[in-house]
Amino acid sequence: MSWFYLILAGLFEMLGVVLINTYNQQKNVKNLLLMFAGFGFSFLFLTLAMNELPMGTAYAVWTGIGAAGGTILSMIFYNEAKDWKRIVCIGLILSATIGLKLAGE
Repeated sequence: MSWFYLILAGLFEMLGVVLINTYNQQKNVKNLLLMFAGFGFSFLFLTLAMNELPMGTAYAVWTGIGAAGGTILSMIFYNEAKDWKRIVCIGLILSATIGLKLAGE
């Protein structure tokens, strides 16, 4: 169950990052509260995951999902560059994250 919580934490981290951009585009209370909720749920599920997972592994996976996912979402929704160098770097982040998971077993 801890890995499920960790994946949820990463997904909410991605949502929080997208909501930062949304808030920057339209500064209102609703967007601010949504952003806080996204990050709040991210930390909640990260905390639940860390009850069973080592801190280093959980944090690395959480940040990996957030960084790679945030970059992918920005490419899709905000027309950021989609060149091969960025794709390779996202692959490296995901490979390192999977490697940490495998090394932690």
